[in-house]
Amino acid sequence: QVQLVESGGGLVQAGDSLRLSCTLSGGTFWRYTMAWFRQPPGKEREFVAGIVRSGDSTEYADSVQGRFTVSRDNAENTVYLQMNSLKPEDTAVYYCAANRGLHVRTTTPEYQYWGQGTQVTVSS
Repeated sequence: QVQLVESGGGLVQAGDSLRLSCTLSGGTFWRYTMAWFRQPPGKEREFVAGIVRSGDSTEYADSVQGRFTVSRDNAENTVYLQMNSLKPEDTAVYYCAANRGLHVRTTTPEYQYWGQGTQVTVSS
């Protein structure tokens, strides 16, 4: 059974940086396209960033382009989300997700596996 475990969330100030990690177990990590989603308080879950199996291609939401970087280490079964220049509007529960397909997808039904989420709070 595939399991995803996120870590690295916390409370930071605007302008600070955080790095989230998500480790996959129970499956072959390099076979999955990976993504990060987030769910702000009172809002729907939204796509943040994704990375294909090889790591050669990434995709970002417009709201984080240029500030966030997604990467993966297939030897460590881990995907990362480096978040710089954080803003209060980045406050959300961040989830990693795994998709057996070849391409980054931006909608939640496309992902078969989800982590439990990690809270990121950015104060102004």
